[in-house]
Amino acid sequence: MTCIIIEDEIPAQKIIKNYVSKLPNVELLGTFNAAIEANSFLNHTTVDVVFLDINLPDISGIDFIKTIKNPPAIVMTTAYPDYAVRSFELATIVDYLVKPFSFDRFLKAINKAKTRIEKPASSTENNTQEILFLNVDKTLHKIVLSDILYLESDRNYITVATKNQKLSYIDSLKNWMAKLDETQFIQVHKSYIVNRRFVDKISGNEIYVQENRIPIGRTYKQELLSILNIT
Repeated sequence: MTCIIIEDEIPAQKIIKNYVSKLPNVELLGTFNAAIEANSFLNHTTVDVVFLDINLPDISGIDFIKTIKNPPAIVMTTAYPDYAVRSFELATIVDYLVKPFSFDRFLKAINKAKTRIEKPASSTENNTQEILFLNVDKTLHKIVLSDILYLESDRNYITVATKNQKLSYIDSLKNWMAKLDETQFIQVHKSYIVNRRFVDKISGNEIYVQENRIPIGRTYKQELLSILNIT
């Protein structure tokens, strides 16, 4: 298993390096003080795990993850426990380590990352059960991605709608498209993404998703019909 460290605090770098050196099956490929340096490295090198500090000088660790296409398993590190809760909003994050952390706690994070890496990416059963936790009003809500009916954007807010609940918080459709399965979710309007699994019918410029009437944007309609194999 390969890894890199993105951490601007030298003492924290040294601790993680020391812990990694104790694990014969984990290889450290690089250490970076800033996200922009790591970004260049990740553009041409594939790694299994990234140990990522939340507070970085040029961009926050959480915002940096959102810029990575097909991100590896992420283990967040932070001195602030409150940030750890927010970190679980992103499905690619497997664990968080609150500084200072012991070798035992570090090993637990490694094992979580190993489990994520070994999970078959092509397994339909696993994909349909992929989950994440949304931090809304200081409460973590479990969401099974395949159970999402649609997502609605309203200015800086996103509403995630499932059969049982609707959750609204600050985010963007662009960030969601990066984490959703493109074969399952379709953007039908500048403000809407729908789960094709729950599409009941299309009438004129509206698509019905479990009795929810959602507008179809003019620039999205032809691609939508093509994806759904409608001629």
